[in-house]
Amino acid sequence: MTKETLLMQYQSECLSALKSVANIHKPFEKAFMDTMKLFMAIPDRINFLQLGRYGCFSEQTYRNLFEHETFDWFAFNGSIISKHLTGKRKAIAIDPSYIPKSGKKTPWIGYFWSGCAGEYKRGLEIMGIGVIDIDNHECMTLGSIQTPDCKTLDNMDKNLVDWYSCYLISRKDKLQSISKTVVADAFFSKETFITPMCENDFHVISRFRNDVILYYPTLEQKTGKRGHPKWFDGRIDFANLDLTRCKEYEVNKGKLYGLRVYAKALKRYVSLAIWYPMDGRTDKWQLYFSTDDSMDGREVLDY
Repeated sequence: MTKETLLMQYQSECLSALKSVANIHKPFEKAFMDTMKLFMAIPDRINFLQLGRYGCFSEQTYRNLFEHETFDWFAFNGSIISKHLTGKRKAIAIDPSYIPKSGKKTPWIGYFWSGCAGEYKRGLEIMGIGVIDIDNHECMTLGSIQTPDCKTLDNMDKNLVDWYSCYLISRKDKLQSISKTVVADAFFSKETFITPMCENDFHVISRFRNDVILYYPTLEQKTGKRGHPKWFDGRIDFANLDLTRCKEYEVNKGKLYGLRVYAKALKRYVSLAIWYPMDGRTDKWQLYFSTDDSMDGREVLDY
């Protein structure tokens, strides 16, 4: 397939998704479609000056396009996603990303964690939100939102984790129309993130640290006497796992076990998938969990 054919297909899909979002007036449609073409064509950094240099409209027209038009990017991207991600199992993926930025006038510029550098660096951060097709192992971007700096968060009386959960909850109608399962890295395995998400009908799949405190569910039955049976049994020692309480799954490398456990830090039962590496490797086990405690270990690992 030639570049020209790919570009025509790309523009056709963008136009179809644009018209499915809302009734868009013609000038906006023309400027928007030209912007989509420029994002594919401009080889270097893209800003309004570059758009005005290479595009069909003036720099100010492109600025007005982004400043004065309220555009639902979630609906636009969702329309494209619905045509390409065809698997039955889907999940919402979230991942904050650091963006280097200098200067003093940029809104919400501050210090954010850079995973690549392994330290906090001055710049910007966006939280990317994507849709994962579990069955076909694909992911497409649904949208992104800029993270406020520390001063702004203090004025909101929120911390960073609070802000992440509040934003996702504010868009829950759109997100839950795609999936109620949110997949995130180990940073989000905190009770302050998990609890509000679960209270708003989301399920979260993430990863625990290896030193997390987890307990086996109790095997005691109600006797009819006064008092409740103990809520859970002993703490789990992952170096000496009680295999009688687990279900083993076949995997290509290593060993995978699944069981329902009580997570002290999250104050709830979760479904846990424990993956042990192959013999001879020095790294330890990896612990993945889902707040949907009816999910089996294999499915937790898939997500």
